[in-house]
Amino acid sequence: MINRRQFLANSALAALSGHIGAALASTPSPTPSPTPWRNWSGGQTATPAGRFSPKTEAELVQFLSRTTGPVRPVGAGHSFTPLVPTDGHLIVIDQLSELISTSRENMTATLGGGIRLGDIGPALEQRGQAMLNLPDIDRQTLAGATATATHGTGIAFPSLSGFVESLRLITPAGDVLDFNAEDDALNAARVSLGALGIVTQLTLKNRSPYKLRARNTVEKIESVLERFDTAAMAHRHFEMFPLTHSDYALVLEIDETEGAVNNPPPAPEEAAAFGQAMAVWAATPPRDRKPLVDALAEQIQPSEVIDTSYKILSNVRNNRFNEMEYSVPLHAGADCLREILRTIIEQQVDVVFPLEYRYVQRDDTWIGMSTGNEDHAAISIHRTASEDYRPYFNLIEPIFWKYGGRPHWGKIHSLSAAQLTKLYPRFGDFQALRKRLDPEGRLLNGHLRKVFGV
Repeated sequence: MINRRQFLANSALAALSGHIGAALASTPSPTPSPTPWRNWSGGQTATPAGRFSPKTEAELVQFLSRTTGPVRPVGAGHSFTPLVPTDGHLIVIDQLSELISTSRENMTATLGGGIRLGDIGPALEQRGQAMLNLPDIDRQTLAGATATATHGTGIAFPSLSGFVESLRLITPAGDVLDFNAEDDALNAARVSLGALGIVTQLTLKNRSPYKLRARNTVEKIESVLERFDTAAMAHRHFEMFPLTHSDYALVLEIDETEGAVNNPPPAPEEAAAFGQAMAVWAATPPRDRKPLVDALAEQIQPSEVIDTSYKILSNVRNNRFNEMEYSVPLHAGADCLREILRTIIEQQVDVVFPLEYRYVQRDDTWIGMSTGNEDHAAISIHRTASEDYRPYFNLIEPIFWKYGGRPHWGKIHSLSAAQLTKLYPRFGDFQALRKRLDPEGRLLNGHLRKVFGV
């Protein structure tokens, strides 16, 4: 027998962080960079003119004000879209990664934009705080995750950007700008795609430390969809991972608890059992796969773990992949998911990756994927990094469009300004602000020129 946690830990959903992997500059002068850059999945590459890694904001201001030409900020390289590639200079913010200050009265913390999400939990815990929510993978930088509206799970929680109470960015001209709740433009800067400036500091709204209980089960997809709204309200976090070519989904319920920590690693024999089953599954033609997948799903036993919040909300992912994710209005989520699953079966798509289906609370950001007057359902599809994702993603993406979907900025999509303007009421306002803060277009690359219609 295997459990759902083992299934995900060993499946192609597993993925670990990427990093820059080349020597970084530590002085106000950029280092030559003959070594190509690539993102975590390997799907995006570039040969930048150089890399500049400021130790301080003053060094960054000096570099930007004394140089010309293209620049792009880079964090952990976890975006699957070509947000980073440039033939100019990469601004590596890894050294701007301190826990700068905390406020016990306001329960906030100010952090450097280059801090990794996985390093925030332990640092905050020592100060009596914890993040309200986290995404599934914790290797992203805080600035990168918020700039792309990266989110976790839960109808009561917006994307990470929604917890940003203030931030500082350095414009391409070297101007230092601070945005807070009194500035309407904060809602532009919170999700900026790195197109307004280099974000160096962010202040997050937090809470006191807490523990979570995660319960994993398997249930038929239609049964989960029928109760999804109720379950999403009843649990702090509720999501499912529909299996392709199957009637079943892996279901995850997470709630606060005062119980004792109990989070042992999966047993080795579970990994062996999964590996054998997965090999048979993958070797079977898609048209014949359903009985095998259903049989495997029926063997997955319920499991439950308890741990500190940040250890439950985020996971280690060991196998690299590419991903497409769109959000659709909540009322359209179930129908959109059903059509995607039906299309995979009808077109005999050879994919073993589970999908991911969850709810995200609306927010006030100008171009966040959940902005507006309605909460959203986020739906993700994946392809292992060694495979060509394009045929699969090209097949599914028009389904998202049919249901009014908006793309996750860090995940693969093909939309340009013509379509995006219709999806975001304040897209024009964002474009105007971008032009004002970066009139020479130093922060633009080919992808962003397409996104903003430049």
